[in-house]
Amino acid sequence: MKPSSWRKARRSQGGGNCVEVRLSGPVEVRDSKAPALGSLAVDRADFTALLDALR
Repeated sequence: MKPSSWRKARRSQGGGNCVEVRLSGPVEVRDSKAPALGSLAVDRADFTALLDALR
């Protein structure tokens, strides 16, 4: 998979209630059912800290 492509969570059930991430440059997060609304860019270190806190 290219680093610039959007990825959904592995546990996504396909019900449309998920987010996607793109890991090129700053991490970008968007709503998978409304990608045209844009994305939120997050510093990689902050995104990693968020994932660590969620785990």
